[in-house]
Amino acid sequence: MSDLALARKWRPKTFSEVIGQTHVVSALTNALTNQRIHHAFLFSGTRGVGKTTLARIFAKAVTCESGISAEPCGQCSACQGVDQGNLIDLIEVDAASRTKVEDTRELLDNVQYTPTVSRFKIYLIDEVHMLSMHSFNALLKTLEEPPEHVKFLLATTNPRKLPATILSRCIQFNLKSVDITRLGTHLEKILKAEKIKFEPQALLILAKSANGSVRDSLSLLDQAIAYCNGDITSTQTRAMLGMIDDPLINQLFDRIISGDADGVFAAIDRMSEKSADYATALDELISLVHNVSLFQLSPGSLQYKGIDSGEISRFSARIDAEELQLLYQIALVGKRDFPYAPDPASGFEMTVMRMLAFQPRKHAGDRPSGRQPQPPGADSGVGDSSAAPPVAGVSGMSGASATPRVSGTGKPDLQNIGTSQGWQNLIDQSGLNGIKRTLLMNMSPVSVDGHVVTVALESSRRALFTEDRKRQIEQHFRERFSLDMRLKVKLEDLSQATLENNTPAQKIEQQKLQEQEAARQAFINDRNVQKMIEVFDAEVVSDSIRKIKQ
Repeated sequence: MSDLALARKWRPKTFSEVIGQTHVVSALTNALTNQRIHHAFLFSGTRGVGKTTLARIFAKAVTCESGISAEPCGQCSACQGVDQGNLIDLIEVDAASRTKVEDTRELLDNVQYTPTVSRFKIYLIDEVHMLSMHSFNALLKTLEEPPEHVKFLLATTNPRKLPATILSRCIQFNLKSVDITRLGTHLEKILKAEKIKFEPQALLILAKSANGSVRDSLSLLDQAIAYCNGDITSTQTRAMLGMIDDPLINQLFDRIISGDADGVFAAIDRMSEKSADYATALDELISLVHNVSLFQLSPGSLQYKGIDSGEISRFSARIDAEELQLLYQIALVGKRDFPYAPDPASGFEMTVMRMLAFQPRKHAGDRPSGRQPQPPGADSGVGDSSAAPPVAGVSGMSGASATPRVSGTGKPDLQNIGTSQGWQNLIDQSGLNGIKRTLLMNMSPVSVDGHVVTVALESSRRALFTEDRKRQIEQHFRERFSLDMRLKVKLEDLSQATLENNTPAQKIEQQKLQEQEAARQAFINDRNVQKMIEVFDAEVVSDSIRKIKQ
């Protein structure tokens, strides 16, 4: 095996060897084949995706002694000179180290002179966005109308920093990040050629860590070859990158969605024993939540990404989409706040504790406290004798954000569901949360005919309703209560409905308004307030009065 770094040894030398940039290769190939060659090209994209590589291949194509072609010979002195970096008519400039206007003027002083040995004089300016504004101004006129023997090839990772005057004078190609599957296949091809043993899963781990960069993937592959002593395994690759084994992350997530605080901390303890990188562990947890959510919407998408969906499918069956979205958001916020934590371990633990505390399906009495595990079925909400007593005003609720209270046990009476109180009891016993609960809270029962319950949905809340969501609610009632109920939904303006026909959400809002008015009256009628109004000619701002929560 050569001592040359893989990123240099396996750098593409022809357009056909470039991976993941079919749109750019196709455009350049057509331009060369039809001899329609613009004088300035701009290649933009993240690091390591092939910007300067494509520029050099293009330089070979237009300077090849066999003639301008999309398939340069690779054998002539011009092609060899480009590959070896010593072709005198290919002037490569690192704009990051030559930002001054004097450097640009010195460069342009030689533009007027014809090429020494080649067909064109080519200026390849890398990281062109690093040039100063004065340098751009000096380059502008030449870039717009260069001599016929000059071609400009510009490369940048940040095209937004380029002036519009420069962009308008170039043909711009936006290079894409290379997807994980394609990168993994590319690494496999290289390892087979290098006769190095490997596990396919290890290559996917390296490809994912490269974040779409071919060069980064090859640098990581070089590191893995050295770390694994020529036999690349997924276990050693994970250890090299500071990643946690999939089974441990899966076990942690399993305990989170089970509400088992004791099991969660046991998994974190095992991570600590393995000297885990907690920031990387959080990234993997986020990725797992993302994959479970993907599987719920499109199971085949994980197969395309090369991910084993066996464990993920089991997670998918145990948690609904709304809870997944909440867990994902909590994890993202935890990642954002990670630098502010006293130490990485506490930052990770706090994020996981939030996941345990804010699962929507957990009732107030069922959430894990300290490190106490959840018994099976603890979140069912049926027959919970420890449920809080009802708050005066609206049965089972103290406000829009109140935790659902179980107001009865056993299977609800289908006929009673047609009453306002029966509908409220059904919602309280349902265990539903999130959008589904909000949808039911904005409905008012109209009639019951056999197994069909007709309900009126407040028309201003029509965005909450979908047929799929209705089917999910009906399925939930069948599974939870063995209640064969069909919902028939009508849109109505319930803003003028009588108190009895108000939706539960409207009743909560009405109760809040009543409490607010009572608080306002109590404040205004207070003897001390009246005294201040009299003495200081004060005025009460009614909208600022708030009831004190006790």
